[in-house]
Amino acid sequence: MVGVPSPSRKSSTAFESHASHSLVTSEPHDVEVGSREGSYSPEAEEKGLDAYQVRFEPGDPENPKNWSRLRRWNLTALASLLVLNCTFASSVPSEIIVPLMNEFGFSLEVGALLISLFLAGYCVGPLFWGPLSEQFGRRNIGLISFLVYTGFQVGCALSPNTASILVFRFLAGVFAASPMTNSGGIISDIWDADTRGKALALFTLAPFAGPSLGPTVGGFMAVAGVSWRWVFWLLAMFAGACEVLLVFALPETYAPVILVRKAQRLRKETGDTRWWAPLENQDVPLRQRLETILGRPFEMLFLEPMLIAINLYMSFVYGCMYLLFEAYPIVFTRDHGLNTGLSGLMFLPLFFGCVLGCMVYVLYWNPVYERLSKQYAPDPVPPEFRLDICIWAAPGFAAAFFWFGWTSFSSISIWAPMMSGLVLGFTITWIFLGLINYTIDTYLFAAASALAANTVLRSVFGASFPLFATQMFDKLGPRWASTLLGCISLLMVPIPILLKRYGHVLRRKSKFTPAATKVEKVIAEEDNVSIAKEDTKEEKATVS
Repeated sequence: MVGVPSPSRKSSTAFESHASHSLVTSEPHDVEVGSREGSYSPEAEEKGLDAYQVRFEPGDPENPKNWSRLRRWNLTALASLLVLNCTFASSVPSEIIVPLMNEFGFSLEVGALLISLFLAGYCVGPLFWGPLSEQFGRRNIGLISFLVYTGFQVGCALSPNTASILVFRFLAGVFAASPMTNSGGIISDIWDADTRGKALALFTLAPFAGPSLGPTVGGFMAVAGVSWRWVFWLLAMFAGACEVLLVFALPETYAPVILVRKAQRLRKETGDTRWWAPLENQDVPLRQRLETILGRPFEMLFLEPMLIAINLYMSFVYGCMYLLFEAYPIVFTRDHGLNTGLSGLMFLPLFFGCVLGCMVYVLYWNPVYERLSKQYAPDPVPPEFRLDICIWAAPGFAAAFFWFGWTSFSSISIWAPMMSGLVLGFTITWIFLGLINYTIDTYLFAAASALAANTVLRSVFGASFPLFATQMFDKLGPRWASTLLGCISLLMVPIPILLKRYGHVLRRKSKFTPAATKVEKVIAEEDNVSIAKEDTKEEKATVS
């Protein structure tokens, strides 16, 4: 609430009430507290700063979680469209490599760089866009980055040589990483934990719908005899249309930035300069602040055991999906004799599998979570319940590769290996839905940085897998190459099981978990100290 002092550190009852409210509602208030650790210190109370801390009032229309459901669903659709745009752009050139080779005279390995360099840009961009959006807001960073991304698509369409198109593809990937990171942040900004699952189901569909639809569009454009430049003009027009939507349809959704604007307005309206928001009340230079926020994804990437396990699994799954852009032409074009357009259609079961996975999630898994919310009320549902869906999906993901590999003989109908994509899409969606929900529930106030770290590592896998896919499937053959991927997938099946069992222990040791959890730790520590002091007094009295 605006103008209500923060609870005293000496009052554990007030602290418990505050912590319980923050955890149950998952309001941006969590981010408020998390971004200003130490706001409950005695020094802050003595200065009287907390009485002028700007917060969201109950039912405050400026709070993104209080916006109408229609408005929030529109924003969810917009965030998903941005991700669809970028992932679609990543895979479309896979079917126009031959025309590019004929014009520029490069090899097939250089052609694979059209995909890999775009994904390599995802390794760089998230390190900036995620943390910067947590400092300057989702809207500002989104508008700037997507405008530049659109410009680089135009650059690809006008490229005169091999070097220029490769450079433009990499730079386009760097700026395309902005929605890949910040769209998940937007969804966590506007939805609470109970309803976020449905929104993330739509969001999770986009990263896989784009790559699976890209080869279909690119393949038929190539078969139709359209110049490869028109593929990039199509991408530029798609990106430009999304930029226009961003300008007119995307408000600021990040709570700490909204609170800064609210504090600025209060200072102007009242003439009282004591009003403050947590994000602006930082006594460090801007340069040092940027160094801190830009370093956060690296720190989380290497020092958070939970995130390491999650990133490893999601990165392997993501890399396998992009590996299919090299494996499918070998199986369906070379071995089964399909043309480029029909070979692109083989990716459609992957897309339909993703859609089916989302539908089952919304109809079954999300109601299960809603029942758990009522069961655990007024406490939050432990994040580990998000992992049940991954435990079911993990064996199916491994089985899909054995299915694809051992039905890929040219003597067997193309329907057999093609339909393995249905299982792949279905299980990929479940794995990502479970792990992304788990990541956001676990690292609420640092969700964008956690997703940035995730995007970096899985983009490394996505960029590198296509580079060796052709050689692997040529040397080992589709059967044994797919078997190898299936065996590695089996080795990763225990990851969600172990996180389900030990995740709560790791969360307690993390410094990036929501601030309300830290408040509870402070209460527990103070209670332990008080008990220890009372025990000491009793012992002294007994001795006397």
